Parts: sequence; C-alpha cells; structure tokens
Amino acid sequence: MRDLTLLPKAHLHVHLESTVRPATLAEIAAANGRPVPALAAGAPFDGFRQFADHNALVRESLLRPEDFHRIAVEFCADEAAQGTRWAEVTFTAASHGERVGDLEMPLEAVLAGLAEGGAAYGVECRVLLDHSRRRSVERAWRTVKLAGRYADDGVIGVGLAGEESYPLAPFAEVFAAAADAGVHVVHHAGECEGPDSVREAITVGRTERLGHGIRVLEDPDLTAEVRERGIPLEVCPSSNVALGIVDGLAAHPFPRLREAGLAVTLNTDIPSIIGTTLSEEYARVGDAFGYDDDVLAGLARASIDASFAPEETKRALRSEVDAWLATP
Repeated sequence: MRDLTLLPKAHLHVHLESTVRPATLAEIAAANGRPVPALAAGAPFDGFRQFADHNALVRESLLRPEDFHRIAVEFCADEAAQGTRWAEVTFTAASHGERVGDLEMPLEAVLAGLAEGGAAYGVECRVLLDHSRRRSVERAWRTVKLAGRYADDGVIGVGLAGEESYPLAPFAEVFAAAADAGVHVVHHAGECEGPDSVREAITVGRTERLGHGIRVLEDPDLTAEVRERGIPLEVCPSSNVALGIVDGLAAHPFPRLREAGLAVTLNTDIPSIIGTTLSEEYARVGDAFGYDDDVLAGLARASIDASFAPEETKRALRSEVDAWLATP
C-alpha cells in the first residue's frame, strides 16, 4: 500500500469542534476556567445523546477569539499532514455566537485562522455552517444570514445536524431561501434514523449531499433515486461505530453502498474524539474490506468530485491523485 498521507483528498464531513487536539483543549479549558471533557479518544459512546453532551463540553471551553483562531490554524496543519488538499469543515457559528454574546466573533476568528493555516500548510478550507434540529427556526435563519454575509470570506453552505428524530420540515422555508440564494445546502440524514430521514432531506430539505446517509439502503426505491440523482454520501465509518450505529467496522454497509452504485465519499466526522485521522480512516476501510490502492484512489477522486471546489481545483486534484497512483 502506498503512503496514504500523500494521497490527495477532499475532506467533506468533519466538525471543527471535534478536531481540537487534546493538549490544545486542555490548555484552552484551563485558561477559561472550564472542565476538560474526560473521555479517552476512541472510547465508545452510549448512543448519540452521550456524544452530544460530551461535544457540548468541548464547545463550551471555547470562549475567546484566540481560542477559535487557534483551533482553525491547527485544523489546517493536521489536515495537511493527512494529504487533505480541500476541506469543507462544519462549524456551529450561530450557537457559539449566542453563547459568547457576539454573533460574528467566533466565525470571524475561525475564518481568519483557516486563511492563515491554509496559506501556511497548503490546504484550501471552506466552512459549512450547521444548525441543530433541536434548536429554533429563528437561529436557523441567523445561520443562513451569517452564511450570506461571510460568503466572500469562505462560508459556502449551511445544513441541519444533530438528532435526526427531530424533523426537518419546520426548517423548509429557511433552506429553500438558502438554496435560492445560491448557498449550498447539506444535511445530516440517514444515520440514526432511516430512509424517511433521507427522503425528507432530499425533498423538503433540498440537500445536495447526504451527511452520512448510510441507511438509505433500507429502501431500494430511495437508493435508486439517490443513485440516479447523483447525490453523494459523506460516509464516516469509525464515527458510526463509535456512536453505536454500526456494530463494528466489518459490519459497516460501506461496501454495499458502493456496490449499489452510490457516490460514496470517506470522512472522519469527529476525528479527535474517536481517535482517528483521514488517512487512518482510508487505511481502516482498506483493511476491513480488502481495498487496494486503486480503490482508495477512487475514493479520493469521489471526494474531490463531490466537493464544492471550483472545477479548476478539481481537475488539478484529480491529476495529483493519478500521479500518486502512478508512483511505485
């Protein structure tokens, strides 16, 4: 197997708050007088709610502009070390803004950090602003307005995340307005909930990709529709295992999703919390399902194709993938 850290990739599903280095989190929490979340990296969660509660402790540690700036710069360094050339990182900007009493500060600090880190480490980063399904429609509107206001600074999209048992329908007008304004829309769906979650995301929600989407296979007609419409899936196997959604990597539907002809991309979701990196995720999937370098290069190409990168960037990255594969 060739060096997977040198394989050029796009990283499409990763939450910034879940990429913070443990040492950085400890320093920031101490400086802000906050408790350090106590969970060993890679430890399993007892369902999504336990993960969400843990992640809330991480978010609440971030208070100052320098906190948000630092984690963004370090995100770029860590991604570049894994061969990521284009990253679309998810950030809960409106929630942070409300918590610290300044709606713009967290996002502005993150965007500045991504610009600095991207230039220093050679990775292009864009931001997707997410909104919890459990929270208000009013906050969702604030998220969309932030996306529009900072579109020229690196924000490219919006979407729903959080517990999928909460319906998407109340937010239909919000995301229709975003899509009509040219803002990309990407929702989490088909992870904890089944095909109805996916169907709602691609109809009412107007999603362009599916965050996770792995349970689409439970409905053959829906699977065919997603395939025919070319809607990519942002699949995060180790995260699915850690959250108890899948009983071990060997049981993951990843190969069946590919066999069904779906556009499958490989991502980490919450890397620092579950103890993985993007290259390690490629290696784990390769080992689990017997994929050779050709298949792994194909997954990298799929991530590039599914990204919102300019076509010129996509062409350049595809050529770099070909060069990686041609190197003995």
